[in-house]
Amino acid sequence: MAPYVGRFAPSPTGPLHAGSLVAALASWLDARANGGRWLVRIEDVDTPRCVPGAAETILRQLADCGLVPDEPPLWQSARREHYQRALDALVAAGRAYPCACSRKDIEGALAALGRTQERHGELVYPGTCRNGLHGREPRSWRFRVEPGRVAWTDRRLGAQSQDVEREVGDFVLKRADGLWAYQLAVVVDDAAQGITDVVRGEDLADNTARQIQLQQALGTATPRYLHTPLVFGANGEKLSKQNGAVEAETRDPLRALNATAAALGLPAQEGAVASALAAWVAQWRATYNRSP
Repeated sequence: MAPYVGRFAPSPTGPLHAGSLVAALASWLDARANGGRWLVRIEDVDTPRCVPGAAETILRQLADCGLVPDEPPLWQSARREHYQRALDALVAAGRAYPCACSRKDIEGALAALGRTQERHGELVYPGTCRNGLHGREPRSWRFRVEPGRVAWTDRRLGAQSQDVEREVGDFVLKRADGLWAYQLAVVVDDAAQGITDVVRGEDLADNTARQIQLQQALGTATPRYLHTPLVFGANGEKLSKQNGAVEAETRDPLRALNATAAALGLPAQEGAVASALAAWVAQWRATYNRSP
């Protein structure tokens, strides 16, 4: 089994809130419980959504809680040439192609097929440009998915599978505005950093099948996955920056960590932050055994 390397990969669209602190703590605990390294990656490729100073705030919040990465943080905005090389490789292998479709075009194509498929705010791409642009100008680049179900085992959720072709369609690798899509960037960076285990929020579990197909197409290893419970607000909605989640107050780190640990089913601790973290590491190790 390869030496454990885990990561926490926040987008700097605002400070950490209670939900994102759960993913941070869980990923740190999993790394420490397995005697591994824990890295932080700032996923700032979606520049219009990034907030100036947010990355620095996130790193300060993590440090307040004793969650310090074992290497300097990696910034995706400095890695665009790596994403371009990956796209070039996929194009050469016949696994990526240019797409001329706007959202309106996709809606029209789906309507013509008698379909109105939409999932998580995204239309299921019907493959309009798979066989060429037919004289139209390219807007984005898409990944040519393989048919059939992708199966994997989540360390918390158990057996999972998804038919990416039917449920998602060929998905975007490079957007019409020239920015790199999350799916490509995360797969390229996980491979570059040698990530063996991905621990992240359950809301991201739906991305896993797409990322596995990309990993296979690029010839990179597939990490193990563990998706943590979501944190919900008083209105019953998942806590997120889009829903107005407030900043996690980490100036009182033990209080913040105890609230975070509770969301992971871990008991409250007293005393110093270091001793609390050590207790949770032992409890995490007993709960989540890492399978080979």
